[in-house]
Amino acid sequence: MPLSAAAAMAATTVLVAGGAAASGTTAAGAGAAAVPADVEPVDVAPALGATAAPAPRADLSHHGYVTLWGDRIAIRIRSENRGPSDVTASTVRLRFSAPLAASQELPYGCLRAGKATVLCETGGLRSAGGARQTALDLTLTGSPDEVVVRLDTVWSGGARDTDRENDVHEVLAPATGDAYAF
Repeated sequence: MPLSAAAAMAATTVLVAGGAAASGTTAAGAGAAAVPADVEPVDVAPALGATAAPAPRADLSHHGYVTLWGDRIAIRIRSENRGPSDVTASTVRLRFSAPLAASQELPYGCLRAGKATVLCETGGLRSAGGARQTALDLTLTGSPDEVVVRLDTVWSGGARDTDRENDVHEVLAPATGDAYAF
């Protein structure tokens, strides 16, 4: 799935005025704006009479850290695939409890998907192969005391990931300038 298609898919979860998510529940930190709840992937049944090949299995993981100071937030992500199948492409979604400034310089392969959402393509990830690094340095609107960052995989190249615990994270980052790991 191209990154633009992943952006369209992620855009279906929209925050509406008052902080309620159009698609369901929200989670919010104290004094922080609402963040949409996770949306689980949906398995689509094959057409009547058709047989579907089993989806390849992969175990994507994202680890790194978040640093917040003033109106700046830095995120470093290490994405890898623990297998057993290779992944042709994947997309990681970052959602922030504070809105991002309107003007941002995003790295190649990343795009805005809302006022407080960024999608980044990680590229192909070989099974038990090397990791891909993603570095974002973003500006927020205002200087919040803390920001909650939610990170998850929204596209895994068609591979089925049964271990979602290592590619779905929520990090509370106080504005201390310290790195908070996930």
